[in-house]
Amino acid sequence: MEILEYDSKHDEQIKDLLVELQNYLIDIDDWHTQVMLPEYREGNFLMDMNKVKSQSGKVYLAVEKGSVTGLIIGVVSETDEVDKLTNDCAKTGSVIELIVKNGIRGNGIGKLLLNKIENYFKSIDCKRINIEVFGPNKRGLNFYNQNGYIIRDMIVSKRI
Repeated sequence: MEILEYDSKHDEQIKDLLVELQNYLIDIDDWHTQVMLPEYREGNFLMDMNKVKSQSGKVYLAVEKGSVTGLIIGVVSETDEVDKLTNDCAKTGSVIELIVKNGIRGNGIGKLLLNKIENYFKSIDCKRINIEVFGPNKRGLNFYNQNGYIIRDMIVSKRI
């Protein structure tokens, strides 16, 4: 297995993984608010790739025998007016997607991908990394905790 930088020849497999992740989120969503519209596969892929292009991002793929088994997408977060007024505005990387193919999770692929994007962010002088985790995704939250990430911000929700 190799960790490779993005190559468009893998686009269809990347889209498949994005769909797999969304299906996972739908399955664990106890409020049943997560959906996947017919245009999700193409639309989410294009949104992610546009962020990569416009926000100094990178895409890394875990590839084994020509098959993409995992991916990570990271971008440099843009600071907004609130950030400028309320914090030190250190350059911050954001992981916007991390997916390992179902059936092979827990074999260290996610950790390899996370290490790769962390090294990229360090190389461009980011001072921290943010990752948004869906609340019901306890497995994901546990993974990030095991890799040194802590909860810094939370969104609390109430159904009305």
